[in-house]
Amino acid sequence: MRGTFPARFLPSRRDYDGLRSSWKTDLLAGITVGIVALPLALAFGVSSGVGAEAGLITAVVAGLVAAVMGGSHVQVSGPTGAMVVVLAPVVATHGVGSIALVSLLAGLLVIILGISGLGRAVAFIPRPVVEGFTLGIALIIFLQQVPMATGTQGIPGHNTLLAAIESASRATAPMVLQTLGVVVGVAAVMFLLPRLHKSLPASLIAVLLATVASELLRLDIPRIGGLPHSLPAPSVPSLDPSALGGLLMPAVSIATLAAIESLLSARVSAGMVGPDGRPSGAYSPDRELTGQGLASVAAGFFGGMPATGAIARTAVNVRSGAKTRLSAIVHALVLLAIIYLAAGLVGRIPLAVLAGILMVTATRMVSRHTVTAILRSTRADAFVFILTAIITVAFDLIVAIEIGFVAAAIFTLRKFASLSGVQREEIPGVPVPGDEHIAVFRLEGAMFFGAAERVLQEISRVKDIQVAIIRLSQVRMLDATGAHTLVEVISALELRGVTVLLKGVQPQHLELVTNVGVIRSLRHHKHLFTALPAAVEHARSHVRRNAAVSA
Repeated sequence: MRGTFPARFLPSRRDYDGLRSSWKTDLLAGITVGIVALPLALAFGVSSGVGAEAGLITAVVAGLVAAVMGGSHVQVSGPTGAMVVVLAPVVATHGVGSIALVSLLAGLLVIILGISGLGRAVAFIPRPVVEGFTLGIALIIFLQQVPMATGTQGIPGHNTLLAAIESASRATAPMVLQTLGVVVGVAAVMFLLPRLHKSLPASLIAVLLATVASELLRLDIPRIGGLPHSLPAPSVPSLDPSALGGLLMPAVSIATLAAIESLLSARVSAGMVGPDGRPSGAYSPDRELTGQGLASVAAGFFGGMPATGAIARTAVNVRSGAKTRLSAIVHALVLLAIIYLAAGLVGRIPLAVLAGILMVTATRMVSRHTVTAILRSTRADAFVFILTAIITVAFDLIVAIEIGFVAAAIFTLRKFASLSGVQREEIPGVPVPGDEHIAVFRLEGAMFFGAAERVLQEISRVKDIQVAIIRLSQVRMLDATGAHTLVEVISALELRGVTVLLKGVQPQHLELVTNVGVIRSLRHHKHLFTALPAAVEHARSHVRRNAAVSA
């Protein structure tokens, strides 16, 4: 049940079904995600030009609001790498002070999208596009960790692949040996620990062991470093009417990206399998949009940046055993507690530890069986899957979704067109003299713009007939182009002296063929039939009449 408005957008007790049995794993998952989210929030804030504090504020405020108000039980929200690409030019053009207002505007737009019911449109994105997007995101997440894994400085604003190559090329010993050793150790703990006991929080244990080992061995490797010690008081962003016009289009772009990334992240996470071997469950796309919009609005009031569902943190959440919203709430509270209580201690965690966790998470985001199934399904699906993944890595997420969707649509239309066509049939029953002057055509499948031209050509090639019976009972889909093609076919045949009879117009198509002029193009309104025998008998009467006239 979708529920009534506005109840279906508000929190309810059902949001926490199963909490009694899952609260321990939810609590541990939230702590783990909070630690993983910390350096990401700081890094994304710095990379976008807004600052580390804005990134951390967004992770706390937006993360908490989206956890309570969003439509997914396991989604973790906050600043993301995709937003960096969109926000950096806004900061360069309008200044850091504009981001809070942009966050507010974008959040309101996302709320409108959710209330209007457009969240369900994500269901129309084909599976190869979603899986290709997921693979591309997994590759980006893995590549984003290369600077931290090699102990080098990342290059903000650069393409992820090129930045990873550049960072790896600048790595030097003994730093790179130490950081890679930490990454390998973290990965080993995360892979091996679940085999000993599935309920153990492998990510959290890996963080603790690797951090303690780094301290005991006195490894001179990059750490998280200093953190802010408090949250600012909320305030309304300053509104400059002269700058509002220039910020509107960036807000639309940010809202579009936030909606798509959040919905795809929620959709992907819904199919992710946790440590217990079960998927994380369904989500409400419209409520997810309103929740994400409210999260960005709240972040704007605190001086933060726009937020979206974060697939990397969500994946860590699911893999850590999260089942309810408690984990995402705890994730935000952990970050809040770190700001006030443990900034110095957390600052000692090596960045390579987080790199190892996210690299392992990236390798688990896409199932090998899923990839194999898509690659073996059809060449069209395999092409769309690979194309979407490549564009996601090489360019950006929005372009990948757009091109992947267009490619999938083109292949689908080609498939529809190949299944549509026209067949010439024998006249049923015992043949009578003159039947050789009658042609029966059966149109089948979809008469739309992709198949209409071929139908026109095939029927127009027929010669030496006096009557053409066109059967439409097998036409499952008819658009305006297909109906107009019927008008052209009928007109062309009638100009050659061929009488056209239509049989079996579907009730759902009758209004369209009437409005476009299909029936009007017939020689007589009585040339429309519901049964084939009646149409055949009428055609034979025309042939007999023509023979009598000729005699």
